[in-house]
Amino acid sequence: MLNFARTRSQPRSTRSMSLGGMDYVDPKRKGNFVGKVFLAAALTALCIIMIKRSPSLNPPSPFSIREPGVTHVLVTGGAGYIGSHATLRLLRDFYRVTIVDNLSRGNLGAVRVLQELFPEPGRLQFIYADLGDKESVNKIFSENKFDAVIHFAAVAYVGESTLDPLKYYHNITSNTLLVLESMAKYGVKKLIYSSTCATYGEPEKMPITEETDQKPINPYGKAKKMSEDIILDFSKTSNMAVMILRYFNVIGSDPEGRLGEAPRPELREHGRISGACFDAARGITTGLKVRGTDYKTPDGTCIRDYIDVTDLVDAHVKALEKAQPGKVGIYNVGTGKGRSVKEFVDACKKATGVNIKVDLLPRRPGDYAEVYSDPSKINLELNWTAKHTDLEKSLQIAWKWQKSHRNGYGISSAI
Repeated sequence: MLNFARTRSQPRSTRSMSLGGMDYVDPKRKGNFVGKVFLAAALTALCIIMIKRSPSLNPPSPFSIREPGVTHVLVTGGAGYIGSHATLRLLRDFYRVTIVDNLSRGNLGAVRVLQELFPEPGRLQFIYADLGDKESVNKIFSENKFDAVIHFAAVAYVGESTLDPLKYYHNITSNTLLVLESMAKYGVKKLIYSSTCATYGEPEKMPITEETDQKPINPYGKAKKMSEDIILDFSKTSNMAVMILRYFNVIGSDPEGRLGEAPRPELREHGRISGACFDAARGITTGLKVRGTDYKTPDGTCIRDYIDVTDLVDAHVKALEKAQPGKVGIYNVGTGKGRSVKEFVDACKKATGVNIKVDLLPRRPGDYAEVYSDPSKINLELNWTAKHTDLEKSLQIAWKWQKSHRNGYGISSAI
């Protein structure tokens, strides 16, 4: 039988072929080499990740540990108008602060300003989260060591609350319950709760004291009162230090011009009267809408107690300092003096230098004729007094920020 097979001088897998004076390595051998390189790279990357995650090589976050002499405060809603001003004051006073905000009403720009002012490690952190998400709230408390909570986060427009009451009960009452549960679970023993004069409704007698009956007439006030009731019931079976601050109509902005009020454009219809005045003065709106001129007041317009945000923040810091374990303090935060809407508009015209056009409209649902405080209790027990009581001057400071920030903080709050 004839044998046509060729004998090979070397195995097929290791033999190279020569073509035109060039050697070509067998593709299978080359593939094995490339695979080994990729495997080595993958193993190296895995080792690096494991080393970075090693607790022995990575010190814990300063926000996750308690340090002697350092008070770590969780500020819910800290990207909002009042919350951002409170955070600024806390940082200035050397507190460690964590802001939690879902930016539905707050401004990422305000957080950026605060981060630029206090860039040192361990001073300020921002967590984007919704307090209505139980898992998120629990995770925040499990990963951070808080000494106190100042709970600002809330939707806060009377008119909007009458149009969408369920939003207010969810956002205010339900969210407060979730925060309280996590505080109890993780041993956070101090709560400063941001409440409102709207819990009083429309009392027959002025001024309002802390003993005035609470009879809210709109969902915003009702939701806040429910939250207060939950806090008070819980305080009876815990050793928590609780302060509840019921404040009145907030105006003004940071005197040094670092922060201001920048509400969402879509919320202008429901916003504060100061914002509405400034929008009219800047020509953003055609005029200022004054709702209700037939109230039983001297000039027919509503009477309110206007508190400067700087004074309001000072009251929160004093409450934080004075809160005692197992005790509850409830305080009205106001100037003790009522001003009518007409007086406010006149002051705004002077502050802006603009003869603002005023449109007189029917009453807004849920509003009340006259509300102003008796601040005697907070004066006596917390040694707090409103200092910025010149209405026109507070509006001038706020107007200065508005003029230099025509687009608010100028950046999107989207995450």
